[in-house]
Amino acid sequence: MCGIFAYLNYLTPKTRREILELLVNGLKRLEYRGYDSAGLAIDTPNGKDVSIIKKSGKVQALEDEIKSKEEVLDVDATTEYHVGIAHTRWATHGVPSAVNAHPQRSDSDQAFCVIHNGIITNFKDIKAFLISKGYEFESDTDTEAIAKLVFHMYKQHPNYSFRELVEQVVQQLEGAFALCFKSKHYPGECVATRRGSPLLVGIKTKRHLATDHIPILYSKDHRPHGRNDIPLIPRTESTAEFRPYEDKEVEYFFASDASAVIEHTNRVIFLEDDDVAAVKEGLLVIHRLRRSVDDSLTREITTIKMEIQQIMKGNYSSFMQKEIFEQPESVVNTMRGRLNFRDKIVVLGGIKEYIPEIRRCRRLMLIGCGTSYHSAVACRQLLEELTELPVMVEPASDFLDRNTPVFRDDVCFFISQSGETADSLMALRYCKQRGALIVGVTNTVGSSICRESHCGIHINAGPEIGVASTKAYTSQFISLVMFALVMSDDRISMQKRREEIISGLEHLDEQIREVLALDNKVKTLAESLYEQKSLLLMGRGYNFSTCLEGALKVKELTYMHSEAILAGELKHGPLALIDDSMPIIMVVTRDPIFTKCMNAIEQVCARQGKPIIICEKGDTETQSMAWEYIEVPHTVDCLQGILTVIPMQLLSYHLAMLRGCNIDHPRNLAKSVTVE
Repeated sequence: MCGIFAYLNYLTPKTRREILELLVNGLKRLEYRGYDSAGLAIDTPNGKDVSIIKKSGKVQALEDEIKSKEEVLDVDATTEYHVGIAHTRWATHGVPSAVNAHPQRSDSDQAFCVIHNGIITNFKDIKAFLISKGYEFESDTDTEAIAKLVFHMYKQHPNYSFRELVEQVVQQLEGAFALCFKSKHYPGECVATRRGSPLLVGIKTKRHLATDHIPILYSKDHRPHGRNDIPLIPRTESTAEFRPYEDKEVEYFFASDASAVIEHTNRVIFLEDDDVAAVKEGLLVIHRLRRSVDDSLTREITTIKMEIQQIMKGNYSSFMQKEIFEQPESVVNTMRGRLNFRDKIVVLGGIKEYIPEIRRCRRLMLIGCGTSYHSAVACRQLLEELTELPVMVEPASDFLDRNTPVFRDDVCFFISQSGETADSLMALRYCKQRGALIVGVTNTVGSSICRESHCGIHINAGPEIGVASTKAYTSQFISLVMFALVMSDDRISMQKRREEIISGLEHLDEQIREVLALDNKVKTLAESLYEQKSLLLMGRGYNFSTCLEGALKVKELTYMHSEAILAGELKHGPLALIDDSMPIIMVVTRDPIFTKCMNAIEQVCARQGKPIIICEKGDTETQSMAWEYIEVPHTVDCLQGILTVIPMQLLSYHLAMLRGCNIDHPRNLAKSVTVE
């Protein structure tokens, strides 16, 4: 949700037109995150004030507004140093509107302005304090309180540096946030900080960086919490002459996502909670508000490998369609370097050292939200079979509400495509405090879950831009299957089953291509369903997770009501919904519970239901009972869900197209849910 993009050029001449285009294009790279308004702030032509432009709606509306003001903005003027900040907002406090859009300003003179991802939980208290001091508010946002608070601090302490003002403000804030500040009182300076919401700094120089690490400065003279044997770090600016580059000309990019900066630089620093990054006269300095025992004394400059072509749609109509058709490659990438098909060996380097500890654990807990939760449901049965451990699958949003008991000998898997999901991150910290071993399963290197886990599995699915997750689901699925294979590699009784699964994984990419070839047939099916108001999906065993994920995709993309029903529960209530007009999709494959699934089909047909069945190729018995059917290749029962979910991904895509919905940006939704 929301998107932060800021740009600072120092001794690198740019026209104001170039700066505006760069800011707008940065926002366009973040459009997939979900938003309802956009805005930016740049210096006025005289260089002494700040100009804010905001519009409700899409980034295109903001771009059109900028074009209408080109003469006033003097877009052809050149500047050697400049700070511009830009934002896409997803409404949390206040309706989508220009006045509620970011940047939010401190006053009518726009002395300070700020862009913000996240939620400030104590903003009402801050707002009440500021109102008592005579400040007037113009928006309904929590962010405006931040802008006014930093202005209040400035009037109280006019000799403070910009970074010190921000530090004073941040210590008054509660909640989750990523913030980026600009001020006319501190021209050419930018300050950014985060707590519980992702933020990174991109660095672009003419020559190679002189180092891969930036030292951390501490903002107060104090020892780490709980330690008295570490000497004080004196508060000093003497190290401010440290420069991570060999020349003075430099450009910085602040962003909530690497996709916004990759076209400019691949050298980034992922900020951690309570980091305050300040740029002044081309120098980047990172301070810490608090110091803990396990703090690193540096921040690594990471080279990200994402290619700009990977985040472009190419010949596809949407990112989601592109990502559905990338799955033959993404599943191979997930297995690459980990699965030796010839020797039947699986190695997960990220958790290799922890396997003995995991084998001694009391239980496995799989925790996630939405699609990530469904991938855990898909693998629970196999994990129970191969590990012979109790396996709990928990939605992260419910996990903390129950104060779930967690013990030191539990192993908790946190599954998240972005690695920044707020509910999962809160649950992770809850489990970590109680001594559990934390395993992250993410698609994003440097994400919060990735950094805060003891170990992890990177799913290697590649960038996923569409809000409705597709290839991340199948890659998470395979990652958990590989974990189950690793856990059982020392059990003789499991070897035949393991070899069967590994053989199935070897041919999976070819079989996915075979399913994708059914796209036209799925489109024809969608044409018969898109005017319906509701859709039921039924399955049991390994197929139930396909129904859960398929129903979620239909809801996300088409806004139709869709519901996944456990076929074994059919006679306990849902059978009342069945008639000749209710669309029903049933997932039935030739697994050990095939007979029970056939019973469910017979019950539906006996009530004049017209089931659309996803079944295995050549299964004439099942096909004879279907009103319509889609065939998928046969594979091992525990992997069948990877093949059966793809027709549901395609169906939801085509239904959304036929209903005129926005495929990549479904209403009210965001790609990375960084607030509770």
